[in-house]
Amino acid sequence: MTQPLAIVIQQPSPPAAQLILLFHGVGSNAQSMAGLGRAYAQAFPQAMVVAVNSPQPSELAPGGWQWFSVMDVTEDNRVERVGAALPAFEAAVRQWQAQAGVGAAGTALVGFSQGAIMALAAALRPEPVAARVIAIGGRFARLPEQPLHEGATVHLLHGKADAVMPYNHAIEGALRLKALGADFTADVLPFIGHELHPELLELAVDKLQHHVPARLWVQPGETDQAKEKT
Repeated sequence: MTQPLAIVIQQPSPPAAQLILLFHGVGSNAQSMAGLGRAYAQAFPQAMVVAVNSPQPSELAPGGWQWFSVMDVTEDNRVERVGAALPAFEAAVRQWQAQAGVGAAGTALVGFSQGAIMALAAALRPEPVAARVIAIGGRFARLPEQPLHEGATVHLLHGKADAVMPYNHAIEGALRLKALGADFTADVLPFIGHELHPELLELAVDKLQHHVPARLWVQPGETDQAKEKT
């Protein structure tokens, strides 16, 4: 099976102001993240926005793709599988950073389900490839044990009716991040299941627009004003 190409939703002339990378869930593909990508492109017109496709064909969903195998997955082997997949995941991020001319401080990873698991794993690295992670309907493969890298921010978004990835994972992750003194937010929305629901997508865009420090995510023409306020 030929791997689908990543979908470049917006590509300003390098260097871009920001880089927003989107990662799909297991059994899906990059196209499933295109709608959210277009919303980000509208909100950040100088950002490079890319929906990335995973490198492995899904074992459970013919025609779909996966970041790691979920065959006979357990709490223990999930950690191992995520760890094994992480180097290729990070390499893909760095490839797009080189193309966009954007470093880790200006990069946001936005993942859904299994894509969120991978993005959260990347956030726990001593030198993470991105300063911002938005996890929709995801979880930590293993709860963090050390504080996040300075300047990193994690946003956990979840539907309370999610029967695939129960929302208690978001609660547990938030409690651990709070205990570690991390910069994070956690939002659990009622009556929403394991889906890219419009309310979750709106919230995902809002998190980058309004929570992240203005010095990193200002719009073109605002840079000098932002500097004067800092």
